[in-house]
Amino acid sequence: MNILTEFTALFNELQIPVETGVFSGKAPDEYVVVTPMADTFELHADNLPQAETQEARLSLYSKGNYLKRKIQIVKALLAADFTITSRRYVGYENDTGYHHYCIDCVLPFML
Repeated sequence: MNILTEFTALFNELQIPVETGVFSGKAPDEYVVVTPMADTFELHADNLPQAETQEARLSLYSKGNYLKRKIQIVKALLAADFTITSRRYVGYENDTGYHHYCIDCVLPFML
């Protein structure tokens, strides 16, 4: 399992286009880009990790009102056992017409 697979399934259910790194092709009025940030092992007394923690940033881009979609995404992430570490409005991009909102998430996986 990995965090990218989990995000793909989650956003398919929400019917939001999602890609990793950058959106390829013509971007729709609303989409999400996932940026992997870190994969870490927690420290253990015997130095053998039992779980991996994966972190990623979700960037929601919306040409309309992003607030309803933000709430929907946050609820879906929490229901799927993601830990949200940060949420912030990045700003309105005048050149593209998109509102940009970021959500940083963590998901542990047992090895």
